[in-house]
Amino acid sequence: MMISDIQQDAATRMGKSIDSLKQEFSKIRTGRAHPSLLDQIVVSYYGTDSALSQVANVVVEDARMLSVTPWEKGMVQAIEKAIMKSDLGLNPMTNGMTIRIPLPALTEERRRGLVKIVKTAAEDGRVAIRNIRRDANTTVKNLLKDKACSEDDAKGAEEKIQKLTDQYIKDVEKLLEVKEADLLSM
Repeated sequence: MMISDIQQDAATRMGKSIDSLKQEFSKIRTGRAHPSLLDQIVVSYYGTDSALSQVANVVVEDARMLSVTPWEKGMVQAIEKAIMKSDLGLNPMTNGMTIRIPLPALTEERRRGLVKIVKTAAEDGRVAIRNIRRDANTTVKNLLKDKACSEDDAKGAEEKIQKLTDQYIKDVEKLLEVKEADLLSM
C-alpha cells in the first residue's frame, strides 16, 4: 500500500463520517417542517416493514405542517400508528386519505435538550475522524517499520493526515454551528 493510498483512504473515510453526521443532524428537528423528519419511520405494509416514503407521499404544507398521503386507503391507520409510536412526539390528524401532522413549536427547554444531542453527535463525529487519523498513522508507521518508505515520507504523510484531520474537524464545527443556530433561532 502506498502512502497516497493511505491518505486517500483516510480522506474518504473522514468524508463518510461527515456524511453520517449530516444524516444524524437531519433527524433532529428544528421548528420547521421538512419531509426528511419522517425518514426513519417504518410502516408495516402487508407484513413487510417499509419506509414511510415507500408507501406514501410526504409533502410540506407550510412551515409547521406536514401532509402524508398513502398510496392505498388501507394504509392510513398503519401510517398514523407508526407516526404516533415514533419518538418524534408528533400527533397526526387524519382527514379521509390525508394525514396532517402539525409540528408543535419547540419550547426553550426542548431546544436546549436538542442542542445537547447535537453537540454529542458532533463529538462522536470528531472522535470518528480522530480514530481514522490514528488508523492511517498506524499504517504509515507499519510501512516505515517494514522499510517500505523513508522516514521523511512517513513524516510528510503524517503531516498531511493531520492537515486532513484538522480540515474535517473544522467541517464538523461548521455543521454544529449551523445546526445549533438553527435550533436556537425559532
